[in-house]
Amino acid sequence: MSDGEQAKPRRRRGRRRGRRAAGPPQNAPEAAAAAEAAPAPPGDQAPAKPRRPRPHQKNQGRLRTVHETSAGGLVIDGLDGPFEEQVAALIGRIDRRGRMLWSLPKGHIEQGETAEQTAIREVAEETGIEGKVLAALGSIDYWFVTEGRRVHKTVHHYLMRFSGGELSDEDVEVTEVAWVPVRELPSRLAYADERKLAEVAGELIQKLQTDGPSALPPLPRSAPRRRPQTHSRARRRGQSRGPDESAPGRAGGCGQGP
Repeated sequence: MSDGEQAKPRRRRGRRRGRRAAGPPQNAPEAAAAAEAAPAPPGDQAPAKPRRPRPHQKNQGRLRTVHETSAGGLVIDGLDGPFEEQVAALIGRIDRRGRMLWSLPKGHIEQGETAEQTAIREVAEETGIEGKVLAALGSIDYWFVTEGRRVHKTVHHYLMRFSGGELSDEDVEVTEVAWVPVRELPSRLAYADERKLAEVAGELIQKLQTDGPSALPPLPRSAPRRRPQTHSRARRRGQSRGPDESAPGRAGGCGQGP
């Protein structure tokens, strides 16, 4: 080496360091024996992953939906007299809290009946009196669950004129029946939707007295029912969604039972 040349420092090659597996060190023979004992995955496939439990299907446990239709009426006595003397026939039922709940008589539309015919029959069965349909008050629909079914019920209501008979509570589903002054209906009726129907009835009664029967709106068409329908018999809840429902889920209104 000449004087002008300087000696280059020698590079030291570092040792390659590998990662040690967790756990106590193993001797080479023991490690080889453990490797031979471990089953190798077939081919190039990765080891099979443990199967996860399948989630329950969405349709499993889904309730069957059925549709029921009922009809009833608000029967008024004294339609031709002053408002202060007019009375309406109501039915009372005891809920499971021991409260008396007053509502309009109503029931299922049977096969071969129109909604108007059902309203007349149900009024007679639940109150013992007879009525004549004058005009439609409106319809109420609501949902409830009973006997493993999800029921969508629609109830058609009519304004009716008292035509005869006497009040009777012989119906097993009725606790009491009574003539209630029409002016007290907003405070006596247990369900908000029926209180709204009572307001509609008051407007129709005023038209009837002022302009006569021709002023009342025509009855909507109602064809006889062709097929029988289910008749749900659930324990009466007695709250705002009606006396027959075991679980809410309603759409529009408060509901009133069968």
